[in-house]
Amino acid sequence: MEKRILITGGAGFIGSHLVDELLEAGYRVRVLDNLTEQVHGPGAVPPDYLDPSAEFILGDVRNRAVVRRALDGVSAVFHLAAAVGVGQSMYQVEQYTSINNMGTATLLQELIERPVEKLIVASSMSVYGEGLYEGHDGAFHHDARRTAAQLAAARWEPEDNAGNPLAALRTAEDKPPSLASVYALSKYDQERMCLMLGEAYHFPVVALRFFNVYGPRQAISNPYTGVLAIFASRYLNSKPPLIFEDGIQKRDFVSVYDVARACRMALESPEATAHVVNIGSGHAYTVNEIALRIASVMGKTDVEPRITGKYRVGDIRHCFADIRLARDLFGYEPRVSLEEGLDGLAGWLEGRIPTDRVEEAAAELMQRGLAI
Repeated sequence: MEKRILITGGAGFIGSHLVDELLEAGYRVRVLDNLTEQVHGPGAVPPDYLDPSAEFILGDVRNRAVVRRALDGVSAVFHLAAAVGVGQSMYQVEQYTSINNMGTATLLQELIERPVEKLIVASSMSVYGEGLYEGHDGAFHHDARRTAAQLAAARWEPEDNAGNPLAALRTAEDKPPSLASVYALSKYDQERMCLMLGEAYHFPVVALRFFNVYGPRQAISNPYTGVLAIFASRYLNSKPPLIFEDGIQKRDFVSVYDVARACRMALESPEATAHVVNIGSGHAYTVNEIALRIASVMGKTDVEPRITGKYRVGDIRHCFADIRLARDLFGYEPRVSLEEGLDGLAGWLEGRIPTDRVEEAAAELMQRGLAI
């Protein structure tokens, strides 16, 4: 009999691709999702892209009775259910803490009573804050925060105590967390609770720190989703993407297909147990470069990105993944190049007209003093 796997948040962007990956590998899949309106729109109807052979339960991960029912007969759990978005987390504090922290606590409370063969929890690159840096003297800087005065003066690069810019390096899992937003704090809380209780109650746990995931099915009408989807939403409405700072900040963009495969590999790998593992592409791209590349594949080169010169509280300058641990533990290697991934995204976007809430979201941050 095939093993049944539960995916909380399985109707979402990453979750639905993981459904496909697991079904193709021969698993039975159950999805628990509350179909939040910000992601799925009104009506609480499962999206068309969700494979109908996956069992679906509509419910909230904070509801113990629902979670108990979802866990019945399950061999392993992927915990992806979460409120996502750095900026929004800074003013919807109760909402993010309730869904992410309390939702995870509810799931773990049930797992104490009925442990599974493995729990894989989705964490985030946001727990690092700034990535790893190196100074002119060769010293590593693990907490290269930028001061308010520095940002106000538009000195965007992290600096050493003498005011010299630091060089960004790939960030590995042993870099200490530097939590700059409520979202980052909640993701760190999720991974630590899962690892702690997994050890205490003897069920294997893996925490996967996802970097900037992109691809088909991302909620392009959600202004707090990934940057690539936000840019695509603007282009589809023939409006320029809004880029904070100077656009030279670097990120690691990884295809959702690679992420889904990495999740399955972590499930099937005994060596991954009790580890926190980066899942990214291992490559760094500037935000401005990404905006121009997505414009090219969408045929929107006539729409120039707008460099705002503004900054957001909680934003970081550079962070991109060192993926050697994932490679060593379970043989993860990204297969989808950025060019292939963007082409696939552009094909999926064709003909879609999202509701553009980007300027509304930016105004909300400005009004609250969270963007300057």
